Amino acid sequence: MGRGFLLMLLLIALPAAAQIYKYTDASGNTAYSNQPPDGVTAQPVELPPLNSVERQAPLAPPTEATRGEQPNSVYEVLELTNLPTDEALRANNGTFTVNVLIKPRLQGQHAFRLLLDDQPYGQPSNVPILQLVDIDRGTHSLAVQVIDGENIVQQSPTITFTVQRVHKS
Repeated sequence: MGRGFLLMLLLIALPAAAQIYKYTDASGNTAYSNQPPDGVTAQPVELPPLNSVERQAPLAPPTEATRGEQPNSVYEVLELTNLPTDEALRANNGTFTVNVLIKPRLQGQHAFRLLLDDQPYGQPSNVPILQLVDIDRGTHSLAVQVIDGENIVQQSPTITFTVQRVHKS
C-alpha cells in the first residue's frame, strides 16, 4: 500500500484572466499549469467561476427548536460526485479526479480537504475539483471536509469505491 507517495494537485485561485492548462508530462502523468509547456499539446481547463464572498452576520446561537439538528450545517449540500459506486473505477495509473458539489458556495476562509480511508489526503484547496494520484487498487472510502484552518466546519457523507488498475508487463 505505501509504495510511491500520495500527491494531490492543488489548483490555486488565480486572477480571473488566468488560464489553467492540462497536459501529459514525459512520465505519462496528467499535469496542470498556468502556462502551456513548450513542445507539448496542452488543453485549456474550464474552471468553475471563482467564489465570491459576502460578509454575513454571525450565526445565531442554537435555540431549543434547532438543538436536535446537525451542528455546523453551514452548507445545505456537500457531497462528492464523479465517483462510480456500483462498478470499479478504472484508473490505470491510480490517478483520477473527483468533484465537490456544494451549496451555497464555499465561504470566506473555508477550504476543501479530502479524507481517503479516514485520513486527510493532500493539501486543502478552494477549488471543487480535486485530484488523487497513485491510489492503490482495491476498496477505499472517500469524503470531503470543509475546514476553516484546522477546524472542521462540515463533512460530506463517505463514499466507498473500488479502484481497478491494469498492470502491463
